[in-house]
Amino acid sequence: MSTAPENTPIRFGAVQSPDDQARRQAVARQEQLTKPAGSLGRLEELGVWVASRQGTCPPRAFTRPRVVIFAGDHGVAEHGVSAYPSEVTGQMVRNFLDGGAAVNALARANGATVRVLDMAVNAETPQVVAARKVRRGSGAIDREDALTEDQVRAAIEAGRDTADEEIDSGADLLIAGDMGIGNTTPAAVLIAALTGIEPVAVVGRGTGIDDNAWMRKTAAIRDALRRARPVLNDPVALLRTSGGADIAALAGFLAQAAVRRTPVLLDGVVVGAAAMVAEELTPGARQWWLAGHRSAEPGGALVLEHLDLSPILDLELRLGEGSGALTALPVLSAAVHVLAEMATFGEAGVGGPTSAEATGPDAGEQEL
Repeated sequence: MSTAPENTPIRFGAVQSPDDQARRQAVARQEQLTKPAGSLGRLEELGVWVASRQGTCPPRAFTRPRVVIFAGDHGVAEHGVSAYPSEVTGQMVRNFLDGGAAVNALARANGATVRVLDMAVNAETPQVVAARKVRRGSGAIDREDALTEDQVRAAIEAGRDTADEEIDSGADLLIAGDMGIGNTTPAAVLIAALTGIEPVAVVGRGTGIDDNAWMRKTAAIRDALRRARPVLNDPVALLRTSGGADIAALAGFLAQAAVRRTPVLLDGVVVGAAAMVAEELTPGARQWWLAGHRSAEPGGALVLEHLDLSPILDLELRLGEGSGALTALPVLSAAVHVLAEMATFGEAGVGGPTSAEATGPDAGEQEL
């Protein structure tokens, strides 16, 4: 539970900007590598992005990428908005622990490790994942608040503390993941609330629902959005009313990672919705996030536009778990290796560009 009095605001430290000197050095180095300027496209931009977040040029290869999955059930799932029953959330938590999910396979392929936190799974889970559990299932947001005031504070603080734990133990790249049957419904509500868009434009197929379920989901989002609008200017109250323990913890995790100057690869629409709220909690946090991919969910594009992020991949993924971000990790790693390990024209004894050649990455900050 929350350790601070209920009327004390939840506060995060200030978000510092990435290192501008390292960025400039990375841009200059890109122009001296043995290739036509700009010929590696976004790989060049990504390498510069990492250098500025690490504060060094050339950048270092990632040695401890860490995936953290926040799991939770949602009461709205009991009202026919998902193709899968709520029991699947707890079953998938066990699958994560056993190493049998997509996120586990992708993590192994990328040298990443996976941690799971049960924030509101409506089942018993091992204590190793349930130590910060807030409740069993968040409320049905179309007719009641997702959480109490104490519960939303506890969830945000659990996410914040988890970021600190991972960074203090050496994680140099964080990937946030989600698991929860029905969680695309509160995600859609948050996205619609923060962008001002109509519910029908943000409703996706989630787990693969049919037309009838899609109509039920649209109605639930419409009703939940009515409840969200009065608290739109208070991100904590918005999470309490329309989010859930898992999404609140994700927001705290993403916000604190930015405060701690640690880069994050964002995953799909649920993580994206949490990121939108995290940006409200800690303005400027988005400077420390990269969009791993563009979710196939309609809300995915809205998240990217709202946060002014450009995805690394667009493969029509919509699984969640951190799977899309992990799929993008090899591309990000490739960008780091290119910038760090390619020879310069001078080192290789290769003739450099003429003065008429187009320049590489813009010296100004490029939002990714």
